[in-house]
Amino acid sequence: MSQYLLSVHTSDDRPQPQMTEEEMRAGFAHVEALERDMRAANALVFSGRLLDPARSKVVRPSRGRGRIKPSDGPFAETKEHIAGFYIIETADLDAALEWASKVTEAIDTPIEVRPFMDVAGR
Repeated sequence: MSQYLLSVHTSDDRPQPQMTEEEMRAGFAHVEALERDMRAANALVFSGRLLDPARSKVVRPSRGRGRIKPSDGPFAETKEHIAGFYIIETADLDAALEWASKVTEAIDTPIEVRPFMDVAGR
């Protein structure tokens, strides 16, 4: 089994349509059902949704040992950012891509699929 990061990307430029309360409830129900399916298949390791990038901090090394310089984030100057993620465990990349396609259908947002480095003895 291999682990994959499914990162949910969004953009400040991407127009967010106003949703009714009913549409929001239906969307959350769709995501909850998908996560139940992932758990039932023993694929979901962990998931999380992130707050706005303006709330992030970046810790950078600076000259001199022990001197760390925190600053406001995000790390890169970009309009696109990670809004959430899933860590899944599947038999192979094809299975990971299948889960990613279900996530992107549920939330109508691009999903990046990235394998974790295989660590010996795992």
